[in-house]
Amino acid sequence: MTVSLETVKNHPLVKEFIEAANSYLGALGFTEHGFRHVSLVANIAHNVLRYLNYEEPMPELASIAAYLHDIGNVVNRHDHGQSSAMISIYILEELNMPVNEIAMVVSAIGNHEEETGDPVNPVAAALILADKSDVHKTRVRNPQMICFDIHDRVNYAVERSFLRVDPAKKTITLELTIDSKISQVMEYFEIFMSRMIICRRAAKFLGCNFELLINEKKLL
Repeated sequence: MTVSLETVKNHPLVKEFIEAANSYLGALGFTEHGFRHVSLVANIAHNVLRYLNYEEPMPELASIAAYLHDIGNVVNRHDHGQSSAMISIYILEELNMPVNEIAMVVSAIGNHEEETGDPVNPVAAALILADKSDVHKTRVRNPQMICFDIHDRVNYAVERSFLRVDPAKKTITLELTIDSKISQVMEYFEIFMSRMIICRRAAKFLGCNFELLINEKKLL
């Protein structure tokens, strides 16, 4: 029987490690990577596969992978995808998840970063798309830093982000509304182009085209 996302959420290591990891990243000046981020990404990843008519347990596995994908930041930001995968193996084994499902989840987690990742299965593709679509001003911890840090500035400029899946048109579209007085659209591309490339690969794996709309203008 498939382990549910709610069961994973209630594991004591999951609760403590996500909170601690987010705190450590805050000390390093990174944007929010806590319960807000992982909960939202889990919901989006689940919906991506559900809207594309994947049967359970695939959407649930995508939500679990998404909830655990940043837990390795408790170890170190560097190679956190691999750390997250290894920690997740221990947690999911303890919860008696079937081994074939553990393999699906941890391979997705280990492949979610654009520097080293690839959409190796549907769960990984959904996680990539969901994670990279969470760009929003609420992730910025210190708005006073937006003049000095381009990542904070671009995130702070995003007033709305939505990942739209259209199974009929076979498109997956990231829709952003950006306050251009805070950050120009070109700054988004300057720091996020590699993310858009892996999103395109992930959408292609799922049989879709990836599109990017910023302020209602199609850019990809």
